[in-house]
Amino acid sequence: MARAFVTGIPGQDGSYLAEALLDRGWEVHGLAASPPASPPASPPAGMPSASASAQATVHVGDLTDTPCRAGVLEDVRPDVVVNLAGISAVAASWADPVRCAEVTGLAAVTLLELTWQLQQRHGIPVRWLQASSAEIFGQPNLAAGEAITERTSIAPVNPYGAAKAFAHLATGVYRARGMQASTVILFNHESPRRPHAFVTRKITATVAAIVAGRADKLVLGNLDAKRDWGYAGDYVRAMWLMMQQESPEDYVVSSGETHSVREACEAAFSHAGLNWEDHVTVDPKFYRPAEVHLLLGDSTKARTRLSWKPEVSFRDLMGMMVDADMELVARTPPRV
Repeated sequence: MARAFVTGIPGQDGSYLAEALLDRGWEVHGLAASPPASPPASPPAGMPSASASAQATVHVGDLTDTPCRAGVLEDVRPDVVVNLAGISAVAASWADPVRCAEVTGLAAVTLLELTWQLQQRHGIPVRWLQASSAEIFGQPNLAAGEAITERTSIAPVNPYGAAKAFAHLATGVYRARGMQASTVILFNHESPRRPHAFVTRKITATVAAIVAGRADKLVLGNLDAKRDWGYAGDYVRAMWLMMQQESPEDYVVSSGETHSVREACEAAFSHAGLNWEDHVTVDPKFYRPAEVHLLLGDSTKARTRLSWKPEVSFRDLMGMMVDADMELVARTPPRV
């Protein structure tokens, strides 16, 4: 039985990946900052399943605790290490750039070195998959309509992108050293499991609250910011396909389409039969420093070499998230 060690297993990507691996007969170990909460017997649509949570072995520890991670790796001796953990919100990285550098950058490279040492110590091949980000490219100077590829220059403009760039480049260094180390360059990917700090989930959760009569307004920042949004489950499928490859590579994983925050509002509100303009207001305090206004990815390499393509459209994604949040609201008693 193949064995995987996944950091960030309680998160959106970690939970989807754990379920995908367990479904394929893998033994899954994960690292989490705290013990996992017991999921309900019948979780709301889109939430992690109880069976998957029970089957994965979760090790509790801090991502920055080197002795802890070294001990877990030695005990597990995985065939694959997938590093998904980190401070993933750009806004949070501006609030504490030092912590972001430690967790998203330095801790990733330390885990990479520990994985290399494990491989050398026991003479066993260990594959490494690093979750990289479109934010490493910053605001690339591309021609109109041109999309970001694996060859686009790395030039981050926020602390999160800089930390991810460090881990991304270090993965390439260890690949040159002879390690089977790959990076999956993820563009924005969403699901009902996305935390509320992210704009798509903020939108869909508020739509559900408005429908239930528990809210009336949604306050956002830059409605014209455009992102290449896809479904997290599709992107985790790309990770699985990468794990099967004999040759380590970097792959952009993206939908190849851009949509604005304004379009995300329209899609979510219209799915619930509402006019978004009746409920959405803008507050400049939600604008980011050094805002990346447009991200568009070219996933041609993944589509041709991995035979991968996204299956969930943008509008279907927003509808899926609204439906899941409406079910969640229906299960949650209103605050008194």
